[in-house]
Amino acid sequence: MLISLFEALRGWLAAAGHPVRGLATAVSVLLLAVLLPGRAQAQILDDSTQNRYGARTTFILQERDLLREDTVGRMIDTTLTRLPQSRYWTYDTTFQQDLGNFGTASRPLLWEPNRQLGARLGRNVFDKYARDAADVKYYDTRSPYTFFRFHQGNPYEQIFEFSYARSLKKRFNAGFDYERFGSNKAVAVTNTKTGLAEHSNFLFFVRYQSLNDRYRAMANFSTARHTVAEQGPIVPQPAQLDTLPDGTIYPDLSLLFNYQRETVSLTQARNRDSRDRVRLLHSYRLLGRGLTAFHIFDWSRQLNKYTDTELLLPSGERNPFYPELRLSTAATDDRAEFRQWENTVGLMGNSKTVEYRLYARQRYYSLATRVAFGEPAVLQDSLGDRSGSQLFLGGTAAFRYRQYAIETAGEIKPDLQDPTQTEYWLRGRAVLDFLSAELLLTSVSPTLTEQQFEGNHYAWNKSFSNTQVQQLRVRAARQLGRHYLEAVGTGANIANYIYYSIDPNSQTDRVHMARSGPFQQGETFRLVTLMGRYRLNVGHLFFDNQATYTYGAGADNPALRIPKLVGESRLYYQGSVFRNALFGQVGVQGYFQSRWKAYDYSPSTQQFFVQDHFTIRNTPVVDVFLSADIKTVSIFFKMAYVNQFLPQNGYFATPYYAALPRRLQFGLRWQFFN
Repeated sequence: MLISLFEALRGWLAAAGHPVRGLATAVSVLLLAVLLPGRAQAQILDDSTQNRYGARTTFILQERDLLREDTVGRMIDTTLTRLPQSRYWTYDTTFQQDLGNFGTASRPLLWEPNRQLGARLGRNVFDKYARDAADVKYYDTRSPYTFFRFHQGNPYEQIFEFSYARSLKKRFNAGFDYERFGSNKAVAVTNTKTGLAEHSNFLFFVRYQSLNDRYRAMANFSTARHTVAEQGPIVPQPAQLDTLPDGTIYPDLSLLFNYQRETVSLTQARNRDSRDRVRLLHSYRLLGRGLTAFHIFDWSRQLNKYTDTELLLPSGERNPFYPELRLSTAATDDRAEFRQWENTVGLMGNSKTVEYRLYARQRYYSLATRVAFGEPAVLQDSLGDRSGSQLFLGGTAAFRYRQYAIETAGEIKPDLQDPTQTEYWLRGRAVLDFLSAELLLTSVSPTLTEQQFEGNHYAWNKSFSNTQVQQLRVRAARQLGRHYLEAVGTGANIANYIYYSIDPNSQTDRVHMARSGPFQQGETFRLVTLMGRYRLNVGHLFFDNQATYTYGAGADNPALRIPKLVGESRLYYQGSVFRNALFGQVGVQGYFQSRWKAYDYSPSTQQFFVQDHFTIRNTPVVDVFLSADIKTVSIFFKMAYVNQFLPQNGYFATPYYAALPRRLQFGLRWQFFN
C-alpha cells in the first residue's frame, strides 16, 4: 500500500503546476493506488477478518504531555462532528475575520489577551495556516499509521494532506507530514490568473523513550511557504454608485456581488510568508516523577515579503489605493526577516495531587529589513539590523484533589534599566467541581513592527508603553442528563492598548484612505464578554448552540472592534445503518454575527486597522451537510452558504472584500493502521 501511496504522491508533485488541478490529479491517482486489490489488506490475528490494529492502538502525544509526565497520550480523533466545519480545517480554530476566501489574511474575531513576551515580529495575519512546533502531534503506534485527507470546495478551495508514522523499535517513533492547499479567485477573475492562495508545508518528527523510561525526547523540523495574490478591495464603478439629494455619491453595496466581473484595486500584488523551524524537547528523570530536568531548543525563521510591480494606472497616475510612493514608482518590494534562537532549561515534577515546573529561557533575535529604492527598483537594507538577547523566568504549580484544584503559572522578563518596562504574565485558577475562576495579569511590550517600519508606502518610528491587562474569568459547566450547559463571563481592564488605525490627517472622505500605522490608546477601557453554550440530544437528534456577547468594543471604542454578538448553531441527526457498517450525520449549521465596523486591511504592512466608513451587515450564513464514516474512511458533503439571495446575494467579510458565494464542498479523511 505504501508503495502505491508514494508513487501517487510523486506523480502529483510532478503534475502540480496549478494548486487545484495538480491536487485533483493527485487524489485521483492516490485513491486508485489505495484501492488496488492485495495492496491495502489489514493485518489480522488469524485467517479471519478481525483487525489487529486500529484507533484504539494508536495514541497521540504532544509536548504538553511530556511536560506533565504523561506517557500514554490520547487516542486519535475519529469523530465526525468537526469534519465538515471549515474553521477546524486549519491550525487556529477560533472565530476569525478574513478577506472572504480561504488562505487569505485573517485575525481573531473575539477578545483574547496576549501572553507572548519579549521581541516579536508582529506580522501574524497568516498564523492561522502555520503549524506551531510546540503543538506537533507525535505518535505511539503499534503498527504503521497513515493519514490522508482531501477537501474540495468547488471551484474555490482545496486541501491535501498526507502523513505517515511508524515505530522503528519499541521506544522510537518517526514520521512526516506533507500538506498543500490552495484557493482560486472568486472576484475579478481573468482567464490566465485564477490562483489566489497557495500553501505548502513539510514536517518531519521523531520521538524517543529510553528502556528505563528516564529519558524522553521529542523533535520536529518544519518548513512552510504561503503565497497570496493580494487583490485589495472591490472598486465600485459608476453604474454601482448612487447620489443622495444633497449631491453625496456613495456605492450601492447590493450591486457589488457580481464576483468575477467586479473590479479590484490591485492586480500584481503578492504577499509571501516563509517559515522554517526546528524544535527539540528532551527530559531526564533525576529522582522519579518528583524531579525531572528538561531542556528545549527552538530555532525559527520568518520571512515576509510584499511585492507589487504595477503601482501606476494606465494614465500614469499613482494607484489611489496607495497613499504615496515613497521610495520607488517602478515596484514595491518590502521584506522583513526575523530569526530567533531560544534555549529553555528547567526542573519539573508530577504526582497525582501536585505538579510544578520551573524554568529559565534565553532568547536571541535579529530582524533585518530590505526595501526597493529607485527606478529600476534595487533592493537595499533599511533601518539597520535589530538584534538582542533577552532572559525570561517562569514556572507553574498546581494542586489537585478529586474535583478541586488550584493552579498558578507565570513568566517574567525583567528590565533592570527601566523597571516600568518589565514584562510579565501571571495567572491563577481555582476549580470547585463545576465552577472555576481565573485571574490573569499581563504587561506586554509592543512588537518590533509596531515600533518601527519602513516601506514604499508607509513608514513610522514610534515609542510605546507596555500594554497592561487585568482580567477575571468565571466559568460554569454542567452535564444534566441530556442537557449540557456552559457559561463563561469575562471582565477585563485594558490599558495602553496598541492598534492600527488611520492617520487623522489623511483624507477621510475617500473610500480607500491612507493606512498610517500604529497608535496607542492612552485611556484604560473595560471589556465584558459573556459566552453561553447549550447542547441537547434526544435519541439520535443533537442540538448544539454557542453564542458570545461582547460589551465595550463597539463603534465608540477607537482602539478595539468586536461584533456584539457572535453565534454558531448546529442541528443534526446521527445514527448507524446497514448493521452498523455505516455511521452518519445529516444536519444544518449556521453562523451569525451582528452589525459592526469591521477592521480594514493593509496588505503591504500585513495589518488589520480600525476604520469608521464601512459597516458590515448582520447576515447569517447557513450550511447543509452530510457526513459518513465507513470503518477508517470518513467523508462529508456540504452545501455552504445555502441561504445566498435570502435576503441578499452576498455579504462582506471585510470592507469591500466579498465573501465566497454558495458552493458545494466535499471532504475525505482516510486513516490506515497497518
